[in-house]
Amino acid sequence: MEKPTFTVTPGYGERLKQALHYSQALKIGNRIETSGQGGWDDELNIPQSIEDEISQAFRNVERTLATAGASWKHVVHVNSYHVGGFPPIVNETMARLYRQYMPNHAPIWTQLGVESLGLPEMRIEIRVTAIVS
Repeated sequence: MEKPTFTVTPGYGERLKQALHYSQALKIGNRIETSGQGGWDDELNIPQSIEDEISQAFRNVERTLATAGASWKHVVHVNSYHVGGFPPIVNETMARLYRQYMPNHAPIWTQLGVESLGLPEMRIEIRVTAIVS
């Protein structure tokens, strides 16, 4: 069995590891799992608009995957956690970003409505599984 490797995203990941003692990604063999990535900046600020928050969460997933040696092209499964339900703008934004970040494949996706997330201002968190060849 291969030894797991944990990675921490520079910036917000270092801050979260120090505060809450967790890593942003885990790699075992060719499989990478990420922790949930919010739409925060390096100081953990959340944008006011839901579209900007979702876009930032996608960029944070990209940053976290890069620390583990992967990218969105390797993503096979997405879990997204949403506070406030699924108004059309949420699904439209998610679908647009899927097409932008993964133009050559459509991952499997589980979308969950939740009461709250790790920071009170958060409305979305995205967790992915990637397989690198």
